[in-house]
Amino acid sequence: MGTVRTSDGAHLAYEQGGAGRDLVLVHGVTESRHAWDPVVADLESRWRVTAVDVRGHGESERRAPYDAVTFASDLATIVDTLDLERPLMVGHSMGGVIVSAYGGAGHPARGIVNVDQPMALGTFKAALEPLISMLQGDDASFREAVSTVFAVLDGALPAAERARLDALARPEQAVVLGVWSQVFELAAVELDALAAELLSGIRVPYLAIHGSDPGVEYVQWLLGIVTNARVEVWPDTGHYPHLVDPARFGQRLDQFDGGL
Repeated sequence: MGTVRTSDGAHLAYEQGGAGRDLVLVHGVTESRHAWDPVVADLESRWRVTAVDVRGHGESERRAPYDAVTFASDLATIVDTLDLERPLMVGHSMGGVIVSAYGGAGHPARGIVNVDQPMALGTFKAALEPLISMLQGDDASFREAVSTVFAVLDGALPAAERARLDALARPEQAVVLGVWSQVFELAAVELDALAAELLSGIRVPYLAIHGSDPGVEYVQWLLGIVTNARVEVWPDTGHYPHLVDPARFGQRLDQFDGGL
């Protein structure tokens, strides 16, 4: 494990292995770089893989703020400090928002891969709204709400893999509320406008892989902003298509990169 210090002094943990073109992996909320472990060994046979713990997660420092722009700036610091050469940026869930914001800010990248994170966040707000009081309540209520959010996401994820993710997860109320603060505070239309603004600066190829169909309306919305985006649905793989079929995921990254 190594660490990088950000512009505001936060220490971020990362792990690097393999050789070849650069690839960066960014995990979801409450998780850590180890969420990617089932795909890392395969990827490291062809890539130099840098898996990061974003601030507030894993072995990185707990230091607010926890918004997408700050996370993306942190990634840029890691890429620059480690001298990564136009990496392929791959993010799952919250990580999909982060790598999208990274690309939208014009930071160096070969391409952006967003794994099962719809960017029209107004829909997420509608799903989260009934749980807001629990999320903001005592520790027991908070943990119950987080479990409720994740309970419907597994799809075909094997039970052993769910147990592994549960063992890794560290749901910390201050961090989760920080990550989702804009979802609580902004209206759905404002969230979608903010997401569109984050996406509008993307000029590199963009691949979105979904484990369930995000709907025609969403795809049209995304393609209207990121004109070179490609959207794929891997049916019935749920929120973790990369963990349901790691070999397919690795092959798809190779194919995507090969077309860049």
